[in-house]
Amino acid sequence: MSSLAVFKSESPALVACTVSRDVQNFDLLIEDMEAALGERWGDLSFDDAVAFLRQPDASDLQFLALALDADDEKRLDVVIAVITAAKAHDIKVILITEDVSPTALHLLLREGGDEFVPYPLPEKELANAIERVLAPAAEVPATPEDTTRPKTTGSHDGVLIAVHGMAGGTGATTFAVNLAWELAHVDKVATPRVCLLDLDLQFGTASTYLDLPRREAVLELLSDTDSMDSTSFLQALLPFNQKLHVLTAPTDMIPLDLITAADVSRVLEMARTNFDYVVIDMPSTMVEWSQTVLEAAHVYFATLELDMRSAQNTLRLKRTLQSEDLPFDKLRFVLNRAPGFTDLSGKARVKRLAESLGIAIEVQLPDGGKQVAQTCDHGTPLAMNAPKNPMRKEIVKLAASVHAVNQADAAEARG
Repeated sequence: MSSLAVFKSESPALVACTVSRDVQNFDLLIEDMEAALGERWGDLSFDDAVAFLRQPDASDLQFLALALDADDEKRLDVVIAVITAAKAHDIKVILITEDVSPTALHLLLREGGDEFVPYPLPEKELANAIERVLAPAAEVPATPEDTTRPKTTGSHDGVLIAVHGMAGGTGATTFAVNLAWELAHVDKVATPRVCLLDLDLQFGTASTYLDLPRREAVLELLSDTDSMDSTSFLQALLPFNQKLHVLTAPTDMIPLDLITAADVSRVLEMARTNFDYVVIDMPSTMVEWSQTVLEAAHVYFATLELDMRSAQNTLRLKRTLQSEDLPFDKLRFVLNRAPGFTDLSGKARVKRLAESLGIAIEVQLPDGGKQVAQTCDHGTPLAMNAPKNPMRKEIVKLAASVHAVNQADAAEARG
């Protein structure tokens, strides 16, 4: 009995293995594995991994850390075979990637990768990833937060409203967050179901403006939209005050082209069939799937300011969309920090701006002052901390107008 105990202490059962072409190319991974697991891990090549998983020595394995770089993209079929074998034995898979293309990463996540960590490894990120993949499955009873999740319906025909900043700092996210909040309160009798999608995958701040945590479930959802259903979509959302439901930007900065136009189309359709209003906070960068959102949106708000950078970027966007025969006329321009009622010189400048660009500025938001930045930092909509703010009042009017038009269209359709 004592000899067996000594044997076990000298040869602890393996709970994990790294799998790579050459683990020496990932020296930081070796250090982090030793820090997390001591001697309870081993190393395998891609060619040997599948055969090892069939051996008795693999019975205690809990996860594999697959480390690959750009050179391994030539043998993705071998990597996928390892992932498939691991999932067949109920073994978790953490992907450690360096210079791997978004397309390849997307494919590996869809094939069964449970977590993704970039290399060089951020501090403590591998330990956090291990903790997440080894966390017990969600078998706990519903918490108060769970009860706030909306029920799946699939019966809605929601209005898609996109918000796109023509330049940094034009208030696009502030506008999107507060418009979504006001739409959720626009009708006290028949309260609309409202969803806010933060598709600025790299620098999205909707979660910051509503003091919501970012969750790994978002990246998991976006990485495998083929298997997404209403339940998994709604579980990825976070509720804010039981009125607004938010798909935050992912926890980590990811490539904008990690998701495709088809992925975005599925997410929009899923949101539209479960909510009355879907507000989409867009990245300022134009990507492949920007056209998907533009064509699907019922209204596409473009925020700008009374300055040269906004004017130049608007002109560029106009030329691009018109040259590609895309619906530029769907854009509704929102001027943030608009001149006051008595500022005749400012109003003249607004008129000249619109005429020179050949656009109509349909919404003018007054300067909300320091209160706007303060409420954003506090993680609350303007309605909660600064209800009398002039910017908030204009957004309330706009939300009421959008809702009235939608109700009239719905009544006409029924009639």
